[in-house]
Amino acid sequence: MKFKVACIQNCADDDLAENITLATELVRAARQAGADLICLPENFSLIQVNDARLLAQAHTEESHPAIPHFKDLARALGAWILMGSLAIKHASGKINNRSYLLDDSGRVIASYNKLHLFDVNLKAGESYRESATVEPGDRAVVAATPWGGIGLSVCYDLRFAHLYRALAQAGAQYLSIPAAFTRTTGQAHWHVLQRARAIETGSYVFAPGQCGIRRSGRATYGHSLIVDPWGRILADGGDESGFVIAEVDSARVEEARRMIPALQHDRGFTGPEADAL
Repeated sequence: MKFKVACIQNCADDDLAENITLATELVRAARQAGADLICLPENFSLIQVNDARLLAQAHTEESHPAIPHFKDLARALGAWILMGSLAIKHASGKINNRSYLLDDSGRVIASYNKLHLFDVNLKAGESYRESATVEPGDRAVVAATPWGGIGLSVCYDLRFAHLYRALAQAGAQYLSIPAAFTRTTGQAHWHVLQRARAIETGSYVFAPGQCGIRRSGRATYGHSLIVDPWGRILADGGDESGFVIAEVDSARVEEARRMIPALQHDRGFTGPEADAL
């Protein structure tokens, strides 16, 4: 089955209403270009300058303005929309970094809370502690669509290959990996990791990413990707806001998995045992 996928690339800042407006324009343009599934990046509606402001501006699922807005937009356009992720208040006082998949009638088909949290120390004092504000999820999700299963994930999840193997073995033919990758890690790892996840699982990868530099100075890498099951890059969004689009064919998933049926070849094993010091 063939269909068209678009990955939106934006540079969200600290104005929620403005971010939603600009993202809406890009979604409309992607639909006009023929996209059946339109994927938005992680935190596409808001990136705050610090943790305190993020928590202060977070919404519950019931009150977040992006949810009814994009439900209405999906219905009006007759397109499926992946809301890459939103900051949703959690009972702990933190937030969930939550992805939503909407069908073409505006219904929430599935949601997923980011499992792996970005706690890293890079060079030149560049440091991130996502666990300070985010409550991690505890469940992997494969969503049913007219084209087959989509495995949901968010950003830093990309580095945990076992998650994507589990998603593919549970029926995912497509992997969504919305992100706001840092420029530092993106330049080093983004393309190779996205291609690896596609190759390892024989799946398409849809990876919409945020781009640009915010008023706070935070830089994100961009380069939204659509990758086929053989690891070929079908579209790359480069550095600027916009979108990329590509035709997807589910038969390519079947072909790749037939040629290299690695998903059927897992074997149990013991060890390794750490050598005594």
